[in-house]
Amino acid sequence: MFLPLDDKQFGFWAMRRGGAANITIANQFGISRQAVSRALLLMDGKIESTLREMAAANQITVEKVNVEKGVLLGRSIPFQTPAIIFVSEKHGVQVWYEHDGDCGACQRYTECIELLWDYAAELGIRITKTADPTKMAEELFEKVKAMA
Repeated sequence: MFLPLDDKQFGFWAMRRGGAANITIANQFGISRQAVSRALLLMDGKIESTLREMAAANQITVEKVNVEKGVLLGRSIPFQTPAIIFVSEKHGVQVWYEHDGDCGACQRYTECIELLWDYAAELGIRITKTADPTKMAEELFEKVKAMA
């Protein structure tokens, strides 16, 4: 499923995830609280569908879904490891598997660091600055699991 990251409904959802109340969103956009609530209900459905479809496509059994945070916790059937699927405002929908990577030899090193910092910032989570994306991911996702 396509997740419209530039859609106004998604913007409302991202604001709510960041802690904004419906009335705050409504006032900022000059619309009613009911309009915000309807938009959020629609976006919640799209977020949940997208997370569940990604889980099915990646053979991940679903353990927990938090639509308001845009996160699905599960377990990869083929890899036999915990997995997390999350919605990032900047990076779209991402699937991560718990693993010990050789980050220093990976071509995606910088991309992973950026994604982890961006996602932590989107959720308002502070993580320890380190040169090892695997350690950053472990810390971040432990905190995400606690809030999910």
